[in-house]
Amino acid sequence: MQPIEMFPGMFWVGVNDRCTELFEGLWQIRDEGISYNSYLINDQKKAIIDLGSKATALELLEQIRSVIDPAGLDYIVINHMEPDHSGALKLILQAAPHARLLGSAKTVDMLAAFYGITENIQVVGNDEEINLGSHTLKFIATPFVHWPETIMTYETSRRVLFSCDGFGGYGALNGSIFDDAHVPLAWYEEQALRYFVNIVASFSKPVKNAVAKLENLPIDMIAPSHGLIWRNSPRRIVDLYSRWAGYAGVPGDPGVTLLYASMYGNTECMMEAVAQGIADEGVPLNVFNVSKTSISEILPSIWLRRGVMVGAPTYEGGMFPDMANVLKMIQRKHIFNKMTAGFGSHAWNGGSLREFTELVEALRWETFGALEFKGAPGAAGLMDGRRFGAEFARRVMAG
Repeated sequence: MQPIEMFPGMFWVGVNDRCTELFEGLWQIRDEGISYNSYLINDQKKAIIDLGSKATALELLEQIRSVIDPAGLDYIVINHMEPDHSGALKLILQAAPHARLLGSAKTVDMLAAFYGITENIQVVGNDEEINLGSHTLKFIATPFVHWPETIMTYETSRRVLFSCDGFGGYGALNGSIFDDAHVPLAWYEEQALRYFVNIVASFSKPVKNAVAKLENLPIDMIAPSHGLIWRNSPRRIVDLYSRWAGYAGVPGDPGVTLLYASMYGNTECMMEAVAQGIADEGVPLNVFNVSKTSISEILPSIWLRRGVMVGAPTYEGGMFPDMANVLKMIQRKHIFNKMTAGFGSHAWNGGSLREFTELVEALRWETFGALEFKGAPGAAGLMDGRRFGAEFARRVMAG
């Protein structure tokens, strides 16, 4: 995409990344892609806000060059040091050797650690301002949204918030950068939820703190580092992030996420019966095969919904590894205080549900029974599974 003028003298000069398969080396974005949004202000003094990854650095440089000579850059605002934001820095500095780097105090050590940069750095504090001519940049400390050095940058005349990882989302920008009517907003909101849960949810309290800090700030546009720029409904994405952050540590909405894995089809056969029992009670249900579905797609359902049903066979005296890995990631992401139950097949001796119990105790999940069976479930076993699912669904709905 070519640069897009957001306001006179203010440009999006970002880059789409449709090649990276795993964001942060972990989260699946093969189909969705992601944007690295950079913003250029062409004033008496010239500033670029946020950069992009090392892999897209040359494209970013060409984007800048199509608007101004990079050698004329006065400031590079480092909202965040994570390499998907700062990886392009060394190449940009080769073209803009006189640019001063602006960032929080914690950015200084990180610049040295990541890139060996120790010169021409200016620390900017919370509420500090820098005048560019007809534009003024105000810096807002938002630590742990989502690293400790993170800041947001606010342009005061056009009331644009360059919000870094806050209010961002997955998804390449397909021809348009704004939340316009013709853009598939529901899809971008879904990608924003997935991004929030994958990347930011562990820092829900800092997100709430940032939202509170922004409450009285007049905002006409929110320009994050990834995803859509919100100009028609800028408060929409703030409200969504605030609501999602509110799920931290609470059971969630009535509904069940059913996770399963199966080696030879026996646990999957029981899963169908358990799912039928849950559906019999009219409870919203999402079903995921953890061996086939990216954990990136699984986590949002668990974050939002109260109940988690876990079906996994015994493998070498313990839980099937794919399922154990999902539960361990859930613990890493601090998704606590859910309601759960488990089921699974074994060949000669159990073990899956024993490990399941240990893992969910660490999550502080309330457990409502387990259904372990030998070999294939059989007709009577499937009826037990259906009743098991229905009973769990009623407990979830009762709260």
